[in-house]
Amino acid sequence: GLRVRTVSADLSCENGVTRAGDALREMLQEGVPDRLLLINNAGSLGDISKSFLDLTNPEEINSYYAFNITSTLCLTSVTLKAFGKRPGSARTVVNISSLCALKPFKNWALYCSGKAARDMMFQVLALDEPDVRVLNYAPGPLDTDMQLLARTTTGDLEMRQFFQSLQESGQLIDCTVSAQKLVNLLEEDTFSSGAHVDFFSI
Repeated sequence: GLRVRTVSADLSCENGVTRAGDALREMLQEGVPDRLLLINNAGSLGDISKSFLDLTNPEEINSYYAFNITSTLCLTSVTLKAFGKRPGSARTVVNISSLCALKPFKNWALYCSGKAARDMMFQVLALDEPDVRVLNYAPGPLDTDMQLLARTTTGDLEMRQFFQSLQESGQLIDCTVSAQKLVNLLEEDTFSSGAHVDFFSI
């Protein structure tokens, strides 16, 4: 009885966010489920070949934040409004966070500030909407294309070597393993709403 619907939308632009929101509202017209689970995973590294002092182009910076922060806020708000508050229903919002939300990394001014902003944004959601369960989940250093970019294009040599050592020593985490930890967290549902929970702490 499982039905899957996919919608392609470029969340780096306003039209893409609108398209995703419209698709959700259209789907909910066919019937509203008892549970909403929204996982905000869309994001990008930005140009990590640049140091802080190289980030001088407002268009580049605004474009980064539009994709990584603005679209996440708008899509989450649109989704929660469309789903609404109904007796017996459950609403959960997950932000895929990072250690970078808490700790600065050289050459990663955009990524670290974006992740920190998202963590705080969802902490505010937890306060504003106490009946919504909110989780900031840091999945650990995953073995993904994004990690490949980190170890090959980071401008700071020390940082690049650090990420290379994670890969060479087999310390990168399989996405399936981290995803299962997230599923377990959601099923147990004992986290404080708005909390930042790291892969290595569970």
